[in-house]
Amino acid sequence: MELHELTIKQATAGLQKRLFSCEEYVAHLLRRAGRQARLNAFVSFDASAMLALAREADRADAEAALRPLHGMPIAIKDNINTVMLPTTAGTAGLSSRFPRTNASVVQALFSAGAIPGGKTNMHELALGVTSNNCWSGPVRNPWNIDMIAGGSSGGSAAAVAGRVSPAALGTDTGASVRLPASLCGVVGFRPSVRRYPGDGIVPVSRSRDVVGPIARSVEDVALIDEILSGHRQALEVLEPRAIRLGVPRAPFFQGLDSNVQTVIEAALSALAGAGVQLVEISLGSVNLWNQKIGLAAVLHEMARDMPHYLNECGYDLSLEEIVAGISSPDVAHLFAQRRELEISGNAYHAALDARVHLQAAYAECFSAHRLDAIVFPTAPMPASRVGEDHSVLLNGRRVPTFPTYIRNTDPGSNAGIPGISLPAGLASTGLPIGLELDGPSCGDRRLLAIAAMVERALPPAPSPPDLDQLQGGRDAPELNQHSLRAAATL
Repeated sequence: MELHELTIKQATAGLQKRLFSCEEYVAHLLRRAGRQARLNAFVSFDASAMLALAREADRADAEAALRPLHGMPIAIKDNINTVMLPTTAGTAGLSSRFPRTNASVVQALFSAGAIPGGKTNMHELALGVTSNNCWSGPVRNPWNIDMIAGGSSGGSAAAVAGRVSPAALGTDTGASVRLPASLCGVVGFRPSVRRYPGDGIVPVSRSRDVVGPIARSVEDVALIDEILSGHRQALEVLEPRAIRLGVPRAPFFQGLDSNVQTVIEAALSALAGAGVQLVEISLGSVNLWNQKIGLAAVLHEMARDMPHYLNECGYDLSLEEIVAGISSPDVAHLFAQRRELEISGNAYHAALDARVHLQAAYAECFSAHRLDAIVFPTAPMPASRVGEDHSVLLNGRRVPTFPTYIRNTDPGSNAGIPGISLPAGLASTGLPIGLELDGPSCGDRRLLAIAAMVERALPPAPSPPDLDQLQGGRDAPELNQHSLRAAATL
């Protein structure tokens, strides 16, 4: 197996056995990053620093026991604070800004032996689902670079799927870890709200924002979860016949793309064949409560929390100055709605009240049906073409891009429960399709154990072709100035 195909567990085992050095591993990934540069997955990179840290890791290897992430280059979404590299949240107003301290989640990775693997491209200010960023350029899907990687953590998912990083951190407010993981064919985990420290993150909605790991195996995601949560707990090995999964036909299976329908039904058949108990349920009430939360929480909380973030970082900037520098039309339109809506405290408190009802609906569902988790398609369709920011074609109809892609992920986000997207298979077009599992609040390790069982029951996820083997992408523009600077360090 080539070095770039190794998972974290496999790579750290190889280092322990002296099959290769950390410097050799990092140098190989840096060469890989150069070959995959057209994915536009990164906005900043320091190859020299990565190699220097890898050499330090090799020296430490000779003197002490290896830490869990020894020498692993972990990519970081560009809205998570890092001292070594700027944190821009994909917007001009934060260009070249260096925060005073690392986010706690970043520091936890470094304390576990990881090295900074670059800052990943994203949807501007994390307010979208395509990662088609007009300031830093679009992130492109490793399976077909004419297609989106998903958002807002598109660069993190593309870096992992493109075999440039063994793992990455993203953030998830409504879909932003699980959706790009689904569209790129990797594993993306959204933990329960407040499971990980939330400081040092450019805010969107503090009541929903979470950091989430993206990797190529549940085992690696579970390892990062241990490190970020501070709770060291081995995953229980579960027997399929002991697990009850709810299948919410309404509303999560309605109006699916035919490829998604076929792949997910095949996955469910595989789980049933392995002995998993599948229980048909309805969760129709979740949409009713979820729609009442909508933009109210996002716009109210961002207006309140962004100034606090800017002040903590020591930036002499206002939210209005950042808004004035927005480049992406869809994000600018969102803030135009803020002016029209003038989200009031009353609307915000109504949204919080709706969240209580939404959480109760989920809790009642898990309890009444004695469910370990629910299972459904992460997204109703595979990746769409880059540039389809406002509408996409689903089952012959033009539908709005943003609500279509998040319709299955957003309710669990608003309820604050954990969710994980796993690769389920490929569409006839060769694009990945994801299967999501959502579990009860604070049942994160149990959900990860269920995901590991599901992963074992499904066929292994394939690797995407190298970029030089792809047929698409002939119309892909040259790398923009931000990507060129990152590529120039490789």
